[in-house]
Amino acid sequence: MQQLGRKKVSRLDFILPTISLILFLIGMLTIYSATYNPVTVSWLTPYGKRQLLWFCLGLVGMGGSFAIDYQFYQKAAYLLYGFTIILLVLVLLVGKTSMGATRWLTVGGIAFQPAELTKLTVVLALSRYLAERRLPPPYNLKELLVPFALVGVPFLLVVKQPDLGSAMLIFLISFAVIFYAGITRKTMITLVAAGISVAMAGWHFLHDYQRQRILTFINPDLDPQGTGYHIAQSKIAIGSGGIWGKGFLKGTQNLLHFLPEQHTDFIFAVFAEQWGFWGSLVLITLFIIFLLRGLAISQEAKDAFGSYLAVGITATFFWQVWINIGMVLGLMPVVGIPLPLISYGGTSLLTSMILIGILLNIHFRKQYF
Repeated sequence: MQQLGRKKVSRLDFILPTISLILFLIGMLTIYSATYNPVTVSWLTPYGKRQLLWFCLGLVGMGGSFAIDYQFYQKAAYLLYGFTIILLVLVLLVGKTSMGATRWLTVGGIAFQPAELTKLTVVLALSRYLAERRLPPPYNLKELLVPFALVGVPFLLVVKQPDLGSAMLIFLISFAVIFYAGITRKTMITLVAAGISVAMAGWHFLHDYQRQRILTFINPDLDPQGTGYHIAQSKIAIGSGGIWGKGFLKGTQNLLHFLPEQHTDFIFAVFAEQWGFWGSLVLITLFIIFLLRGLAISQEAKDAFGSYLAVGITATFFWQVWINIGMVLGLMPVVGIPLPLISYGGTSLLTSMILIGILLNIHFRKQYF
């Protein structure tokens, strides 16, 4: 019995949860510094308290997603997918509107974003469909019609909110899973051409503020006091951090509140100002180790569904990190994408921890096949 227990412990992955915990603690410190008020000094700000509460809920979610055999998710994939589609429709009908966007549902006084959960359920549905396909890859355009439909419906519903950032994430994550499954060269060329055409045509359907963000990304000096203000202040904060940073709670751009959304979308700029180039390099290295471990788990999985699911989850983290840091550095247009495990945000943190639990689940049960 004792030997059986040791075998089970040996199958646990300790790298992923350790890195995740370190990232969360870095996030808590950065949220504290981003919302710190020198007048009313407290060891935990209101934002920090709420983030800690969400972390506790996330531990429950992680434990639940780990405890249930991940093959259950394969059976429930379409049901979960349909449930989040219903939630996205409800957002458009009765959702909470803030700053011109309707993205939240409120249940029991707690607001959450169904788009965050949709990233997971789309990956689940895609993974099940691709794993159960009778035809061997690579797939041509005709054979990908169903996956395109599975992605297209939530994509359009999220665009309608409007939440272009989350919609773009759903597309990129889904494409990563489909690309991993295998597509023909002709299909790849066709998809790239179609993507460019859709992007050009979609320009006319964007909201004015969305167009302005893209134009400002191309030319940051176009509106330095308006849409270009975010990027300008972010670059100043990162640059002022220098090699070693200004130190904890000593970032002037942060303390003087020049940085917009400093505890959410632009939290990396707060971190970089305080810890400088080397601190930022350490943070990015932690994310790279996290992502490499996710890819390793996808290769260790003994069934196609587990492999596709692990790739989709890893792609979810990769694109969020890439877009958020790229946005803060002025290399990407400004979109509302949080830095996973670092940025303040309950739904994002809860979803991230559930995804980590599923990755640990896939790794733990690889011996059963």
